[in-house]
Amino acid sequence: MAAKISTPASCIMKKPKMEAFFREGDIVIGGIFVIRSKYVYPEASFKELPPSIVCSEFHVGYYRGVLGMVYAIDEINKNTHLLPNFTLGFSIFDSCYSENQAIEAALAFLSGIQKPVPNYNCNSASMVAGIIGELGSSLTIPVARTLGVYYVTQISPGAMHSTLSNKLQYPSFLRTVPSDKFQNYDLAQLIGYFGWTWVGILATDNDAGETGSQSIKNEILKTGRCIAFTEKIHVRYSTDKFSKLVELIRKSSVNAIIVHSSEVHIKPLLQAFYMRNLTGKVLLFTLIFPVTPELFTAETLLLLNGTLGLSPPLRDMPSFRDYLYHLHPSTSPSDILIKSYWEKIFTCIWPVDGRSVTELTNSSALCTGMEAFTQRSIPFIEMQDIIYSFHPYLATYAFANALHNMVSCKSKAGPFQNSSCPKIKKIQPWQVLYYVKNVHYKTDVTEEDLFFDVNGDAVTLYEVINMRILPNGTFRFVQVGRIDHRAPPGQELNINMKTIMWNEKYTQVPHSICSENCPLGYRKIVREGQPVCCFDCIICPNGEISNRSDSDNCLICPESEWSNDERVKCVPKMVEFLSFDEPLGISLATTAMFLLILTTIVLLTFIKYHGTPVVKANNRELSYLLLFGLMLCFLCSLIFIGYPIQVTCILRQTIFSIVFSISVSFVLAKTITVIIAFNATHPNSKLKRWVGSEIPAFIVTVSSLFQIVICAFWLWLSPPFPELKTTSVSKKIIVECNEGQRTFFYCSLGYLCLLAMVCFIAAFLARKLPDSFNEAKHITFSMLVFLSVWLSFIPAYLSTQGKYMVAVEIFAILSSTAGLLFCIFLGKCYIILLKPEQNTKKHLMGKGNVN
Repeated sequence: MAAKISTPASCIMKKPKMEAFFREGDIVIGGIFVIRSKYVYPEASFKELPPSIVCSEFHVGYYRGVLGMVYAIDEINKNTHLLPNFTLGFSIFDSCYSENQAIEAALAFLSGIQKPVPNYNCNSASMVAGIIGELGSSLTIPVARTLGVYYVTQISPGAMHSTLSNKLQYPSFLRTVPSDKFQNYDLAQLIGYFGWTWVGILATDNDAGETGSQSIKNEILKTGRCIAFTEKIHVRYSTDKFSKLVELIRKSSVNAIIVHSSEVHIKPLLQAFYMRNLTGKVLLFTLIFPVTPELFTAETLLLLNGTLGLSPPLRDMPSFRDYLYHLHPSTSPSDILIKSYWEKIFTCIWPVDGRSVTELTNSSALCTGMEAFTQRSIPFIEMQDIIYSFHPYLATYAFANALHNMVSCKSKAGPFQNSSCPKIKKIQPWQVLYYVKNVHYKTDVTEEDLFFDVNGDAVTLYEVINMRILPNGTFRFVQVGRIDHRAPPGQELNINMKTIMWNEKYTQVPHSICSENCPLGYRKIVREGQPVCCFDCIICPNGEISNRSDSDNCLICPESEWSNDERVKCVPKMVEFLSFDEPLGISLATTAMFLLILTTIVLLTFIKYHGTPVVKANNRELSYLLLFGLMLCFLCSLIFIGYPIQVTCILRQTIFSIVFSISVSFVLAKTITVIIAFNATHPNSKLKRWVGSEIPAFIVTVSSLFQIVICAFWLWLSPPFPELKTTSVSKKIIVECNEGQRTFFYCSLGYLCLLAMVCFIAAFLARKLPDSFNEAKHITFSMLVFLSVWLSFIPAYLSTQGKYMVAVEIFAILSSTAGLLFCIFLGKCYIILLKPEQNTKKHLMGKGNVN
């Protein structure tokens, strides 16, 4: 900006002169800082020029930001290698945490007369370099808009709002700290690192707080975590409003609260915490929380113990600490703030003209300038929240190095049009901005190269800071981690958990969740009407597992596997088939063998007593064949037991169908033989020529042939085969025989039942033939049992599966065969073995005395 020689008085707008801490120099750097955090607008009658605002609540921490800038300028002026032929001056204003005051201070600096005169520079003696400040985003934004109109360089030591990276809106704004665009992302990652899924947000009730908290919320929601509440805070809120906020926090299950605010606005909330005994909440600040001890009581300060925060890179400045120890009002007469600083450190009050000692205070001593540092006053100097000092220090060196590059420009090698250099006496603001944006520099306390990116932001690097309140009431910040976006992917976040000290309620990372984590084997089900972080846990269904905690869905096991009882892993399914090793298989096999032996005994008995009338009656050869067939029926049941293979699957149903058809054919042949035998006894009966073995042989052959044909077609067109059944919802793999085309199975079974039905009808019609031992009656009962068993078998067979289906069929085979054995042969064996006196032809023909 070109310096003006004179300005017409009529062109200057009337405004009270602003207080400034200034020092003359060839080049002047402006500073706008919050030094006093409270302001009051005096009541204006507009009968005269309204007075300026009244500032109060001086803060040592804020003032150290001013001293950081002044200290850096003193170092630079002593440095013979940096701007050797120029001296730096400064003009520093107090914004009092007021946007209006901050804008007014910016215009007053540009005018050079400590009055806001837009578009005028009335200071012809010094060149204006730019402005350092503000520390907070809410005050920085309006100042950056104003300075951007003139392209006056502004370097903020602490404003992190991401919107300030927009060079269309803020073309001349730069900062020594990174943008909170990365901070919000890093904050979400940090929350995830601690396992917090349910957090609250407190933000300052202004534009910066509103947009900042919304950005934080969006980043957290992207990670799948939830926000329990988002509330606003402000130093001007009433006590009742803070009380309601405390009760809301108390009722919430949140243990981690993100604070997007400065200490000025958080102070009344901490007081409300203390008054209502709310403790145990972990506060996580979006930027390093600067603490001014005199702002808090000892009790409220303890509530900050264990606080975490994200901070731009900080470095200790030992020489600056020595500088603070040697400050004195007598050596800094131009410093309008030094006396307020002295009063805070030594708890005294400077005498003021027109006021007596008793009017000043009854509890504070008068300041004499002879006070010495004590154990009580040292903490004001030995503070570790040096963000106030370190980053104004860096900003000052950024200006100095940029100005050094500018004044060192060689003719015809400059960066401007025609390779020109700026004219030192007429340097324009946009020329300074060019050099500052492209500066690379180091300081005595920094090792890495410092520079600004294309958006005017510093390198995206944060330190994770843990605040610890010491027993003597002092505090210190401990670096417990680092977030560096220059690191390889996956290694940006580095936290040393062992160095973190939580508040007195926790000895390890506190939980901040809406619902407890779902264990392995369970899945989450979101509670209706609540965020996704509030859920219930239900166990996975059979056949599904969850092998990680907090699973949203259960995994379905492969068909060949099943979930274990805990639902945490898939295990091979049990192979199920009717085995000879299990109780059911053993019972059925034992029963079959017992009946087989019993049938064998009956056969041997009949063979032994083959000459007796009971055996000879009704064709003993058919009886032998029938007993042999029944033995085969009992034996064929054993084919159904054991692991199904191709051979056994083919033989099971076909052997069963053919053997049973032959056996029932023998029964039918015996029935027909009985009928023919009794009817052939009549004189002139034509049936005498049918008496003999031809008819039974014909009946057995023809009846069995139909079943053999059915089975032949069955095996030809769709033979049975072994099959592993895994599609059913079961923890077992069922090994069974697939019957192929089931039509053949039902045809063979239907034909068997039809054959039995014919036999039953024939025997039933012959049941009243005259004889003391009419075998037709026994055959009738045997067929009745046989049909009852197989008609009951069909629904039972269809309603079971696996080995139980096989067991049902074996039971039907054994019971129906046993029915034939007992009904037909039990009575005969009784007479043969126990009533031999009745085993006579005379008795058989009904001519003996029978009881």
